[in-house]
Amino acid sequence: MAHLGSRRGRALALPAGLALTASLGFLPSGAASAADLSDAPAAAVAATNGPKLSYVVNVAGGRWTAASVKKAIAAAGGEVVISYDKIGVIVVHSQNPEFAKTIRQARGVVSAGSTRTAPLSVQTDTSVDEGAQTLSAAEAKAAAAKATDEQDPLEPLQWDLPAIKADKAHQKTLGSKRVTVAVIDTGVDDTHPDLAPNFDVKASANCVSGKPDTTAGSWRPNPGESDHGTHVAGTIAAAKNGIGMTGVAPGVKVSGIKVSTPDGFFYTEAVVCGFMWAAEQGVEITNNSYYTDPWMFACKNDEDQKALIEAVTRATRYAEKKGTVNVAAAGNSKFDLAADSIVDNSSPNDTTPGDRVIDPKECLDYPAMLPGVVTVSATGAKDLKASYSNYGLGVIDVAAPGGDRTEYQTPDAPAVNGRILSTTVNGGYNYKAGTSMASPHAAGVLALIKSTHPYASPAALKALLYAQADDRACTNPYDIEGDGKIDAVCEGGKNKNGFYGAGLIDALDAVRR
Repeated sequence: MAHLGSRRGRALALPAGLALTASLGFLPSGAASAADLSDAPAAAVAATNGPKLSYVVNVAGGRWTAASVKKAIAAAGGEVVISYDKIGVIVVHSQNPEFAKTIRQARGVVSAGSTRTAPLSVQTDTSVDEGAQTLSAAEAKAAAAKATDEQDPLEPLQWDLPAIKADKAHQKTLGSKRVTVAVIDTGVDDTHPDLAPNFDVKASANCVSGKPDTTAGSWRPNPGESDHGTHVAGTIAAAKNGIGMTGVAPGVKVSGIKVSTPDGFFYTEAVVCGFMWAAEQGVEITNNSYYTDPWMFACKNDEDQKALIEAVTRATRYAEKKGTVNVAAAGNSKFDLAADSIVDNSSPNDTTPGDRVIDPKECLDYPAMLPGVVTVSATGAKDLKASYSNYGLGVIDVAAPGGDRTEYQTPDAPAVNGRILSTTVNGGYNYKAGTSMASPHAAGVLALIKSTHPYASPAALKALLYAQADDRACTNPYDIEGDGKIDAVCEGGKNKNGFYGAGLIDALDAVRR
């Protein structure tokens, strides 16, 4: 699969070592006058002999402009897959090698670009196996023997719940069934006994093509596909039902919006579809534990990449205007996202990556670094920044448990594993680590805040999340490996810094304030 752990997105499984995988990890201009077919700058016969690629075309103005641009798209050899007229984003397929260059000249087009470098018909798995650690029968039996009457059998192994006071929050409320958190990810196995009671079918869909598919079960991962989204969903809302483990907000609803290809790539058209679907279904919170492929950082000075950023930005802004808070993982590459430069050697990850030095002020890991999105770094069992977690003053909003190598941050007994335990496919449970696991903790706490303050706006919900977070001062010197070498430098004060943002999220305050 493409980028599950290396960015912010996917999970870091960290079995024997800290393995990082590829992407799982994360503006309309003024109105233009409507154009007619004669405005299309395409040649009389557009070339159709190139590889079939997917594009996003971002337009200015309203439906009339979009209608005109669609004529230009056809003239340039493009086929419209779906048009999101409310945000002016059109998803197109074309085999014209000059399609993007041609359509950018059409009146009403703000930007346009290919969403991938590999053809639609050829996608190669370039990722490293996550190697998630499965929960053993012996561990499950031992945990069940230590569980109290108020705990689900596996809850003694979940050090992450007391770390954010979720266990105490559950004594007051489990959250409201009127709140739904959409897991925009690899798909969710809603047949899992810990997820089925809380699953929101109406808010679920398959968005892989860029167009929502609501066929029953289309949101589930197919056999052999990643369980990443299922793991994320359990962290948010696994039911407190006397079996398995417990989610941060076990009384709220969770939905699955599948946006990754069978090979694990999260392309722009699918991500746009995910946000738009969530918004139109009235979802209160989305969780985004990935980065958008094929660029770990998409750069505004590149015509293609600029268009991808703009398309997803329009979608996230639309979702927030509709009442949705968007939460995203910060990434698993140990990058200082506030640095002057970063070396990205994994892009584009769907063909042949190369080394490039990028400026994170101009090249964004999206959706995590987009305006308005809650960006979450990861902590381990000792409340320290996880060894792999990205960080950066002014970029990280809050911190949450994402797990770490047990030898770096060992949990207190009865927990035995420094990673995060959650649901997997086929009714199972396993451990993963990554900012992918941190983000759903924050999404779960936001769901509890929304349950407590049902009429709060997205801005108010985010303000409460930040205000209620427990301050965490910088950890300097930071030598997480214990080898005498500084692994990262934290900048900022106790109330706001590059490692922990506004602090470690607090589930108890979420339900009592």
